[in-house]
Amino acid sequence: MTTPSSSTPSPGSPYGTLPPASPLPQRKPVSLPRLAQLRADGEKITMLTAYDATFAAVADAAGVECLLVGDSLGMVCQGLPSTVGVTLEAMRYHTESVSRGLHRVQGTAWLIADLPFGSYHESPEQALRSATTLMQAGAHMVKLEGGGWTAPTVRFLVERGIPVCAHLGLTPQTVHALGGYRVQGRGDEAAQTLRQHALELQDAGAAMLVLEMVPALLSAQLTQELPRCATIGIGAGKGTAGQVLVMHDMLGVNLGKNPKFVRNFMDGSGSVKAAIEAYVRAVKDGSFPDDALHAW
Repeated sequence: MTTPSSSTPSPGSPYGTLPPASPLPQRKPVSLPRLAQLRADGEKITMLTAYDATFAAVADAAGVECLLVGDSLGMVCQGLPSTVGVTLEAMRYHTESVSRGLHRVQGTAWLIADLPFGSYHESPEQALRSATTLMQAGAHMVKLEGGGWTAPTVRFLVERGIPVCAHLGLTPQTVHALGGYRVQGRGDEAAQTLRQHALELQDAGAAMLVLEMVPALLSAQLTQELPRCATIGIGAGKGTAGQVLVMHDMLGVNLGKNPKFVRNFMDGSGSVKAAIEAYVRAVKDGSFPDDALHAW
């Protein structure tokens, strides 16, 4: 006689926020080739953060292609003042939670997990150990911040079969060195440095690149200059290959004032799923972001 796994609520559990089974998914699992095809077809890629099983399942059902277990969980879930205090163990825990949620509902989203501050800075070997922890927790890809020194680490990981998403512009893990949450890449010299780092990361094998708080014109130019690396914007204008937001921000339930680049999609929506579906539609049809409102 088999007994139910302790990690799976029984059908009668009052705490089973996810259904024990779901119909077969309506879309094929999202993969790197699928993401590359979206980019080639000119269809915008949608990404949202997710930190737990239930919200991950809802976002998947709403049609989001990529879920990011961001180290923003330090601020959103843990109440920290920045992402610097997030540990690898915390990232492993939340990655496992999101992965379980997707598995429970036969989800198809591509799952990305952040390498937290201090988990990849020492050496490529340290980055490999940290990435292995997150991949074994259910991630399909890991994300790391910064350019220049990170390119060899990206190459080291990609050569060992670990897909990598890079992150340039405002990099929250180094916000103190940047002097605060400020737009990055303004001016010829800063723009050229960012461009050089982006090209190096593509050459190292990064398949995706988050551009955060980068001028819209520069982001659009980089998107055209990086044929093998899909750019994902956040406060970087509509010219990128896709968009990402912190889920709590776009639902209007954060702990502070929304950044300029956020739109509250709960306005006029009757449910969380409807709000996320509105986000997906707006990104796909190009109505979000509006460069006049959400970009620099």
